[in-house]
Amino acid sequence: MFRKVLVANRGEIALRIVRALRDLSIRSVAVYSDVDRLSPHVRYADEAYHIGPAPARESYLNIERIIEVAKKAGADAIHPGYGFLAENSDFAEACGAAGLTFIGPPPESMRLLGDKVAARKTAESANVPVIPGSDELTSLDDIRRAADRIGYPVMLKAAAGGGGKGVRVVRSPDELERAATVAMQEAKAAFGNPALYVEKQLWPVRHIEVQIIADRYGNIVPIGERECSIQRRHQKLIEECPSPVVDQLLRRALCRAAVRIARAANYHNVGTVEFLLTADRSFYFIEMNTRLQVEHPVTEMVTGVDLVKDQILVAAGEELPYDEAELLTRGWAIECRIVAEDPFNNFLPSVGKVMLAREPAGPGIRVESALYDGIEITPYYDSLLAKVTAWGRNREGARTRMKRALTEFRVEGVATNIPYLLQILDTPAFIAGDIDTSFLDRYQVQPAEPVEEQRLAAEVAALLYTAGAVTDGHRREPLDRRSAASSQWRRQMAQLGGGTWWRST
Repeated sequence: MFRKVLVANRGEIALRIVRALRDLSIRSVAVYSDVDRLSPHVRYADEAYHIGPAPARESYLNIERIIEVAKKAGADAIHPGYGFLAENSDFAEACGAAGLTFIGPPPESMRLLGDKVAARKTAESANVPVIPGSDELTSLDDIRRAADRIGYPVMLKAAAGGGGKGVRVVRSPDELERAATVAMQEAKAAFGNPALYVEKQLWPVRHIEVQIIADRYGNIVPIGERECSIQRRHQKLIEECPSPVVDQLLRRALCRAAVRIARAANYHNVGTVEFLLTADRSFYFIEMNTRLQVEHPVTEMVTGVDLVKDQILVAAGEELPYDEAELLTRGWAIECRIVAEDPFNNFLPSVGKVMLAREPAGPGIRVESALYDGIEITPYYDSLLAKVTAWGRNREGARTRMKRALTEFRVEGVATNIPYLLQILDTPAFIAGDIDTSFLDRYQVQPAEPVEEQRLAAEVAALLYTAGAVTDGHRREPLDRRSAASSQWRRQMAQLGGGTWWRST
């Protein structure tokens, strides 16, 4: 077993990993950039090391610096979390060359499945259906010929990556040149490779993914499916486990397909196999994410497994302690991603200081975040602030608990997408489970403008901050000053009649 693990990430996922390490009695090493000095994962870890300026390429993407710190700290292994270097096979190889265990799949498997064209061929070799598509293409003429052969509408996708980067829907030949140019630019910026592949666009479809975990002894266990169809600009917003439309027969078929792909790729550790599901219940492989997923809590809450803990154990060479037959699911879980985006201003990223952050709690609610009063939200990293997961005995129970949790969530100083999420949850089609990847376009869900009481409450929060009750990091004002500010807050809220607020103006 490992003695000490460096967490090569930041924010809520770094804190999640540090907690798993503590459960295993393994010492943790955090790393941080200039703007993350006060981040909770830094304070919670056993050790913390500065790795560079705020830009990710100079800190969290700096492979040499991260490995240097890991060796200096005496770490045995590195956990990459998700994002940044999590799916970088060169990083995994560099860890091995430095005598460090990479807590993830083998670099050969990452390289194979990270190449979308090679991944499709792997799925075909495992007798798993794939969507009609092309090979890797870098020429506009070749992309045009492939689109003509496959037939419009088509999807352009980055061959070297995922996460919605380098993805464009093209409905006619007239749209192709501009879409391909932009997609190649995005792919180059995100993955260092401008190559695309062309895929037939199926519609309407659901996005269903299967969580798997595999050890080094040939044991591959599928841990159910997740419904990830609520997406905006190819980015997931709401995920749930299980899917409203997957029955036992279909679940078994999806899980068997996921296991065959993992086995064909000689895969071990955690991973997620993603499929598109059509209205006639046919499914098609689209990609495999060779890392922990953002939405892993919904699977954990329904099955009771600890995916982060288990992936650490597997990386340490231990055998999985359970098989598929031993896993029992209970109830339903829904996760919402809270991001610093302004739904009242075309979802532009919102940056600035969080003056007040209060997270929901209560039965069936799990929150993972790195928020604290005074945290500075910068443009350097992903806009994810927190994940809220709600569990219920059934889907409606999870949905109503999620609504309660979101109305309790307080974030002042930056805009968030909380009102947008609340409207989605109240849409009749969502309540009925009638969702697909075009849901948000189909229903044109838009948040209502904040009411005047919400604006006033935001102003009160700002007054509270300037009065000293909300602090930066560990700094605290004298008690009498905080008490005065608190009294001022109570008087103002009494005049407003309470209420819920989401943004300052």
